[in-house]
Amino acid sequence: MRVALDGLAGRHPAARADAPPALAGLTLSVGAGEAVAVIGPSGAGKTTLLQLVAAALRPAAGRVELDGRDPWSLPRAELQRLRGRLFLAPQTPPLPPRQRVVTAVLAGRLPAMGTWQSLVSLLHPQDIPAAEAALARFDLADKLFERVDRLSGGERQRVGLARALLAPASLWLVDEPLSALDPARSAQALAALRDEAAARGVTLIASLHQVDAALAAFPRIVGLRDGRLAFDLPAAEVTPARLQSLYAARDDVAPVMADLPAVPPLVAGRC
Repeated sequence: MRVALDGLAGRHPAARADAPPALAGLTLSVGAGEAVAVIGPSGAGKTTLLQLVAAALRPAAGRVELDGRDPWSLPRAELQRLRGRLFLAPQTPPLPPRQRVVTAVLAGRLPAMGTWQSLVSLLHPQDIPAAEAALARFDLADKLFERVDRLSGGERQRVGLARALLAPASLWLVDEPLSALDPARSAQALAALRDEAAARGVTLIASLHQVDAALAAFPRIVGLRDGRLAFDLPAAEVTPARLQSLYAARDDVAPVMADLPAVPPLVAGRC
């Protein structure tokens, strides 16, 4: 799915009505099948950007186009069908605590199901092998029949990501998918998302605080600061100086810069 933003502005979903926009005047395009990491300090507008692209939040100004169509100009039924082609993974996945993992993962298919089929799936999970295979990509196949409230925070986050592999979506929007994961699990999760997206021709946009992971796993990096575009560059051109400017005078600049020496070089063909 192609994404085009023109002069886009919007407020964070939890912001007051009189609050200034979290995102202001952003113009950006992402081609079908591209993989892009969005980085920047806390409050830069990353979550708001994903909400706007997912048509979950109406722009305060500017325009979003998905495959050449403005979601907010569509009739309600068409807007719902378009949303069925989008997968938004929030930082904290909305998983019912008493639900079994298999049911939570198969819920990724709900946009492609009718009402009756959806109800049946909730009571009697369909295609259990597909759910197990999706979980296996995140090393969670052994949790297939566990209850969600018996999982750790990192396991719940990975279950939320496994949903993407079953979703009938051509655009994955992933918000801070590594916040509860250790470095090894982080690398595994990003590899699973990147590999699956590439194999299916799915467009992947992920917001990340882990700069080293973003540079290692994504060929294109978008930097946001104060709701505006700071840079849009190939990963190989995102230098320590650019990152220092992006995170300057922020509390999180120290850990970000400390991680940089461990970043492996991004070589041609790797991503």
